[in-house]
Formats: sequence, structure tokens, C-alpha cells
Amino acid sequence: MTTMLMEELQTGDVIEIKSGDDVLTVLVLLATDDALVLDPCDGATPFVLNTEELVEYRKFDAEALFADA
Repeated sequence: MTTMLMEELQTGDVIEIKSGDDVLTVLVLLATDDALVLDPCDGATPFVLNTEELVEYRKFDAEALFADA
């Protein structure tokens, strides 16, 4: 995974975000210019996050992970 700053996210991306002292892995259900609908994939209700609130995150990049295989 790589740490990203303000890279455009797309529907279907898997990212890690900080929530207080915890780190959440979430699936991007919907991405627009203004907001993201995120599913924490733990049975909790998906939530909306304003894109301006998302300062730093780590994005799972499957292509980079398997590029050397």
C-alpha cells in the first residue's frame, strides 16, 4: 500500500483512513468531486465523508502488489 495525498479516488477503491487512534479499512462505494460514500466492511452502516475532510489515506493497489509476481 502507498500513502496518498489528494489522489483522485474511484468507486471500488479500497483505502485505509484514520479515525481517532484507529485505522479503518473501507471500500469506496461512490466517489464524486465533493463526497465519498464509504463502507467499513464490518457490518456497520456506510457513511459519507466530504472529500475536503480526507487529508491522508493509504490506497490498496493490487497492480503494484502483483507486478513482481
